[in-house]
Amino acid sequence: MIGTCISFEKHRSRMKSLWKSACTMALLLILATPAMWAQKSVIKDAMKYKTVSRTSADGKYTYFMVDGDPLNTRMYSLKNGLRVFLTVNKSEPRIQTNIAVRTGSNNDPKDCTGLAHYLEHMLFKGTDRYGSLDYAQEKPLLDQIEALYETYRATKDEAKRKEIYAQIDKISGQAAKFAIANEYDKMLSSIGAKGTNAYTSWERTVYVNDIPSNMIGKWLKIESERFRNPQLRLFHTELEAVYEEKNISLDNDRRTAYFTMFEAIFPTHNYGQQTTIGTVEHLKNPSIKKIKEYYSAYYVPNNMAICLSGDLDPDQTIALIDEAFGSYQNKDVMRYQGTTEAPITAVKRINLKGPEAEFIMIGYRLPGYGNADIPALEMIDYMLSNSTAGLIDLNLVKQQRVLEAYSSLNLMTDYGVEMFGGSPKEGQKLEDIEKMLLSQIDLIKAGKFDQSLVNAVVNDMEIQQMRQFESNRGRTGDYIEAFITNQEWSDVVQRIEKMRKLTKEDIVRVANKYFQNNYVVVNKRIGDRENVVKVVKPQITPVEVNREAQSEFLKTLVATPAPTIQPRFLDYNTDIQRARLKTGVTVNYVKNEENALFTLYYLLDFGKNQDKELAFAIEYLPFLGTDKYTADDISKKFYELGTSFDVSSGDDQVYVYVSGLTKNFDASVELLEHLLANAKGDDAALASLVDRTLKGRSDAKLDKRTILWRGMQSYGMFGAKNPFNDVIDEAGLKAIKAQALIDKIKGLTSYQHRVLYYGPAPLAEVSASLDRLHVTPATLKQVPTQTPYSYQKTEKPKVYFVNYDMVQAEILWLSSSVTYNADLYKSVRMFNEYYGGNMSSIVFQTIRESKALAYSTFSSFVTPPESGDPFFVQAYVGTQADKMHDAIGGMNELLNGIPESQNLFENSKASIRNKIETERIIRTAILFSYENAVRHGIERDQRKEIYDALATLSFADVQAFHKQYVAGKQFSLLVLGSKDKIDMAALSKYGEVVELSLKDLFGY
Repeated sequence: MIGTCISFEKHRSRMKSLWKSACTMALLLILATPAMWAQKSVIKDAMKYKTVSRTSADGKYTYFMVDGDPLNTRMYSLKNGLRVFLTVNKSEPRIQTNIAVRTGSNNDPKDCTGLAHYLEHMLFKGTDRYGSLDYAQEKPLLDQIEALYETYRATKDEAKRKEIYAQIDKISGQAAKFAIANEYDKMLSSIGAKGTNAYTSWERTVYVNDIPSNMIGKWLKIESERFRNPQLRLFHTELEAVYEEKNISLDNDRRTAYFTMFEAIFPTHNYGQQTTIGTVEHLKNPSIKKIKEYYSAYYVPNNMAICLSGDLDPDQTIALIDEAFGSYQNKDVMRYQGTTEAPITAVKRINLKGPEAEFIMIGYRLPGYGNADIPALEMIDYMLSNSTAGLIDLNLVKQQRVLEAYSSLNLMTDYGVEMFGGSPKEGQKLEDIEKMLLSQIDLIKAGKFDQSLVNAVVNDMEIQQMRQFESNRGRTGDYIEAFITNQEWSDVVQRIEKMRKLTKEDIVRVANKYFQNNYVVVNKRIGDRENVVKVVKPQITPVEVNREAQSEFLKTLVATPAPTIQPRFLDYNTDIQRARLKTGVTVNYVKNEENALFTLYYLLDFGKNQDKELAFAIEYLPFLGTDKYTADDISKKFYELGTSFDVSSGDDQVYVYVSGLTKNFDASVELLEHLLANAKGDDAALASLVDRTLKGRSDAKLDKRTILWRGMQSYGMFGAKNPFNDVIDEAGLKAIKAQALIDKIKGLTSYQHRVLYYGPAPLAEVSASLDRLHVTPATLKQVPTQTPYSYQKTEKPKVYFVNYDMVQAEILWLSSSVTYNADLYKSVRMFNEYYGGNMSSIVFQTIRESKALAYSTFSSFVTPPESGDPFFVQAYVGTQADKMHDAIGGMNELLNGIPESQNLFENSKASIRNKIETERIIRTAILFSYENAVRHGIERDQRKEIYDALATLSFADVQAFHKQYVAGKQFSLLVLGSKDKIDMAALSKYGEVVELSLKDLFGY
């Protein structure tokens, strides 16, 4: 991920297979039955979730815990009001860190929207102590820039505005001579941090890192300094990145529909009236003065929380946090007072147009966190759509009545929104989908659902919580949600318990209370976007990044010793146990020591490339029943068992997957085997699948992400015949017979395959169960041979162009290199870390920080999926159409010459070393690490090779690698953009221009 912001608004819905709400759920005893829980007394329940006060071992700190909290969360409040949430997780020597500020775009001034989000970007730019070569000389220039922006905002005459901006650009260039770009990112990289980022939404701004546990002291020094006295340096070049982010949002129909939906649901509240990125007009007229005022008002300790989960000692950690942040001064904070919206009394309908495929969104306004009806509303959402056995899943998706359908609950502090969405089949009207979606909530309102669905939802939520709590990020996400929305942790811990106690009457009552003719509909149809105003490129002179410079703060930090952690490398012979079933099938086994969940895979080494009809048969399987069960019965039974089930086909592998409670292992595998052995053909289901597949294909041709990252990329790698466009044509699909597909499904495990298992049961017990349940022929068949696709040799430069109605232009560079060689591993990782792999890399610093040419940019030497395939050099820039040629020129310079920075190189080495020392490949990742190694012709953990090589690797090695494998190579340039906005004639200077049609890319 490249960039310093993930806007919360970008997520239009939350995955149903994970928590749809970031609010945590209580981890209850998985084996307990509803009847057992019902026997608990009200008094015992009250005691179980009681909040108790405790004192640290040294007696200096008081903290609170909730009895019955599965995370044993410690909650502190420092004297200045800073909140701290800590939980211990020893699965790996790392700590997920989040610093949350209870403010966001709701608090933006009405005349300066986008301010909170832009401040988030600027908090990566340093302070008076780091990020600067000489702050005393830099400060007067920064003051001049701030004053000029105020003049710029107040000036209406365009000619005068250009003159003022030219002054801003000139003085910014002078100030940049004292700036050290990305010094924050360099420091985090040097300590082995991963996932360095931040995000902003209406009510929160959150700063994210995943750090080695031995670096907690250094991390706190960095963060304490970061928030002490931030300086808004390199302001106008970073503003360009925000412009690009705005243009990205303007190019996304779903994001536009989402904003439009909220604007209609909240006609006065800032949830609908102020987008996080801000308006184009306000982005063009920023105010450093107002950003500083905002920071001073909201970035205070009593409005912030530090949320940590990982391998930490709570007593030591709170003392370090107090030392780092205890001196911060608190102050009164002006809370955003959201308006009380008038009830929606009639349906509101809105029509939008855009180039992407048609879809519909429906939204109901609901109460926010803290309302007594929230547990029932969450239950209703899961009953509607849980990816397996919800009413929408069974009645619309499973029955193939629509191309896509879902529901999603979005909860905030003041209000919530229940959203429904769907995409039409061929010839289907959006109005028809609206009726079908609403008919599912009508079933709940009428009480037409089984109690078994309610019970299954609760069980599923418990299981998903277990999965969530395996990760530190999942744990800290819950703390953030509780802090931002002012929830008591004891209430959060009881969430599942509250849902378990819901009666059918409760659910019906709440459904009828909130779901009437009081919704908003957004119909997104195909057509030209209307009233799109892009952010126009200002004239910016590239600035200095001083990549070789280092502040005294950084030097001191790097020189400060930290406790050492020894790396742990996998030994596939000991970390994976192996057994052979009576049929000869191999079982690769890793024991789960954490919880009661299992995961099982049947893995076959062939897929779409070998048998396109098999891939289609796998898509057909979810819609089939057997001689014993209907398709709906199968879904319900898996859901009631708490088991996730899937069969998927990639280009060259098939995965059969089940995962759930160990106590239900036998029942889950038995149901899986029954389905595979007894699937029953359904001509109507096949006809619907063919129609939906054809409609899905036509929709994919309207999706720019699919066009670029699947169609164009595959074309650039393989040429006209490639794995992406080599599909069964329409006539072939319509000619397929149900029985032919059934035969392929039933014969799936008659081919050579292996079993991967991760779970708590002993290997002998798992093998015994599989010997009994996993029925295969005495002799397994060889897997089919693969369809040959030839990687395209890049012998002369070419430009492949595809026309698409969009504000931005997206450019992808591709060039095939040498055939895979395992000995190159250490050089590849070192090169990627230094050159283009993160926000402190050469590519990011040059393209984004210095030249302000992109929001997102990267480059890497890409390892192929298996031995025998070539490495690829890949680079990417997403930029405004009018900056496209500058962006291409900038990237071409880097592809042909690698700038030297010895400090950055040493920083990159330290980053790799610290990451490897604290990386722990665990759980199913052990199994797939081994699978990946075997595909590359090795059976060892290659991380040891680069770790051992770090001591002797030099910049000369990186330079030699770049010269041999990157510089001077011919590239295919893949350009996606609008012909109306791009200088097409100028493209020819980069190579022969070939304009591709969508049929060229998709094969249909």
